[in-house]
Amino acid sequence: MKKAVILVGGKQYLVEEKETLRVDLLPAGTKELETDALLVIDGDKTTVGTPTVKGVKVSAKVKTEKVAGDKVRVIRYHSKKRVHKETGHRQKYSEIEIVSIK
Repeated sequence: MKKAVILVGGKQYLVEEKETLRVDLLPAGTKELETDALLVIDGDKTTVGTPTVKGVKVSAKVKTEKVAGDKVRVIRYHSKKRVHKETGHRQKYSEIEIVSIK
């Protein structure tokens, strides 16, 4: 089974075919994604690109455009001052499925 390292949204992911993963939110209306591979692992053979491997493309399709991650609570507190503030954040993600590594 081929594996590849791809760059999506400034982050690198090790992927293989038919794998589903969460990446940072992609622009609205993105249905398919095609990117170059930075590294390819094919059995015992490993090919490292400079910066990308020539002739290798990774195709992916967007399964879900917008998925909200877990809520992260942020608390600011100063003891003996009666100051406390609580806020929350939910990171947005896109789910993609790797179709092929050509």
